[in-house]
Amino acid sequence: MLKNLFDTTFLHLKRANTALYEIKKYQLDSEIYNDDDKVKTIDSFIYRYTKLQDFVADKLFRNLLSELGEYRDNMSFLDVLDKFEKLNLIKSADKWLEYRQLRNQLTHEYPDNYSEIISNIKLAIKYFSEINSDIENLRNFAEEKGLIK
Repeated sequence: MLKNLFDTTFLHLKRANTALYEIKKYQLDSEIYNDDDKVKTIDSFIYRYTKLQDFVADKLFRNLLSELGEYRDNMSFLDVLDKFEKLNLIKSADKWLEYRQLRNQLTHEYPDNYSEIISNIKLAIKYFSEINSDIENLRNFAEEKGLIK
């Protein structure tokens, strides 16, 4: 089960990275919205960023804690993050709350506010490498503990 969850997580990471590779070639400004192909690539990255957030929070984190015997049904997302931070499996619970807040902003974009959208995309790009690092750390930990093979 946990192996499948990590496989799905890394599939989202891979697809987001593919889009991100292209986005890094762009000049991110309001003019980008005049190019449909670039918009599709950005939308793909945003979609994977939000899917990754949802999947990791709803499935991977909770199941990994469960495998460790640390999960309780009444744990909030903040409780889960705090537990991972205490176990030194993520760098910062507060950062994950920021990632989640950005996820919420990206899913409720307003098309006439290009400067905010561009700013949020740039922030998602920055956060994505941090998220990637934490997820790699989680997988390495799970492998070391024999939770996935």
